[in-house]
Amino acid sequence: MNQPTVSGSVEVAAAPDAVYRLVSDVPNLPRWAVECERCDWLDGATGPRVGARFRGRNRNGVFRWSTIATVIAADPGRRFAFRVTALGLPVAEWRYEIEPAGAGCRVTESVRDLRGLLLRRVIGPLASGVWDRAEVNRRNIERTLARLKATAERVG
Repeated sequence: MNQPTVSGSVEVAAAPDAVYRLVSDVPNLPRWAVECERCDWLDGATGPRVGARFRGRNRNGVFRWSTIATVIAADPGRRFAFRVTALGLPVAEWRYEIEPAGAGCRVTESVRDLRGLLLRRVIGPLASGVWDRAEVNRRNIERTLARLKATAERVG
């Protein structure tokens, strides 16, 4: 991935494989991903594998929108990543990188904004109510990682 637009990291007292299982369990992503309300595998997919697709339904206050994501990395215990589109146009690339650290692992969540000018300046803000996507993603990544950490340490 080229340089991420926004990223954040947290140390988690859980095994890398356990954390990977959480971040790659697409139907359960809304448990910690802040704007995500629902995710469903598409095309008969039942789990993370490169090329599998899922629909994400998202919400920011009264604003709701839907995206399609395609898994681009599914390396158990190390990495889960997906590329997001809306209206058939590139939106973002999300990654969870996991590496052993301390009593468990370090998880880095990052996003790279792939939107063109029209999506970035007009369609995106009107659909999501977010004019400064980088700042909102920065806050959301912090909250998402805190939720992920709490869940992983509770179950892992």
